[in-house]
Amino acid sequence: MREGRQLIQPTVIIFLVMCTGTLGYVVIEGFSVLDAVYMTVTTMATVGFGEIHPLSPAGRLFTIFLIILGVGGALYLFTVIMQFVFEGHLGRDLERRRMTRRIDHLRDHFLLCGFGRVGRQVAIDFKSGGVPFVIIDVNQASLDAATEEGYLCVRGDASDDDTLRRAGVERARGLVTCVNSDADNIFVTLSARALRSDLFIVARGNNDEASPKLRRAGADRVVSPYGIGGRQMAMLATRPAAVELIDRVLSHADVDLLLEDFTVREGSGLVGRSVRDIGTTIAPGVLILAMRRTATLMTQPPADTIFDVGDELVAFGTSAQLRALEASS
Repeated sequence: MREGRQLIQPTVIIFLVMCTGTLGYVVIEGFSVLDAVYMTVTTMATVGFGEIHPLSPAGRLFTIFLIILGVGGALYLFTVIMQFVFEGHLGRDLERRRMTRRIDHLRDHFLLCGFGRVGRQVAIDFKSGGVPFVIIDVNQASLDAATEEGYLCVRGDASDDDTLRRAGVERARGLVTCVNSDADNIFVTLSARALRSDLFIVARGNNDEASPKLRRAGADRVVSPYGIGGRQMAMLATRPAAVELIDRVLSHADVDLLLEDFTVREGSGLVGRSVRDIGTTIAPGVLILAMRRTATLMTQPPADTIFDVGDELVAFGTSAQLRALEASS
């Protein structure tokens, strides 16, 4: 912990003074090591105990020198400790330890790289959807704001392998990188893809030139906040009712209608079943709007389409209906 490093220097000084005092009493007065250590500690602590053995004039001069060094070093250490405590570093270190333990127990979570304007909105949506996630940012002010919101955080460069490992990239479900710089997003994507070839990565691209580079770096999806914002404004102007419904459904607003993704896994009850089976017996009322098989996205799949392991389904229905489908998948 970076803040704790300020305690190292005064601690080292105290240790060196003790070594010097012990060695001095052994050489000058011929004390045993134990007596020399005892004399050094009592002298530095200025507790006023008497001398173990009578001191020679040289020994007394050395003791005066040792008192000055010992008291000065002790005051220096005390000052640094008080600064460490009152500036909040101690509390921050303890909170970071607790947060690290919580992160170590996470599974199937998302790594959110960058807590700027876009990252804040992603965090809000993750939280409202009950999605576990860890924020990675190098800016302490951003991390303080995220901690106040109750989010799990890791301080560091998201393109650094060690930082990604501390955030649990080996156990993560996916990664979202929304740093302001396209170059940084590319480096984060490259690092994450090198660590996990199967990790689902969503990257922010601020301009058209960045999108193909991010895909080559390993991003599964590339999103332009400006492009999405402009597209939504145009759609609101032309199809306001449709856009409002979709927005309320996706944001889990006051309507009990949801859009959810489901993956057909090994041993799932959906293997060998059809689209018709879902809407009639498995989860009556659920609509399968689309299905992705390998790289192909099929919208409105036919009723007799049979599901296989690895198929991704986009389902539409109420929360109760989708829970029934989730229990089968």
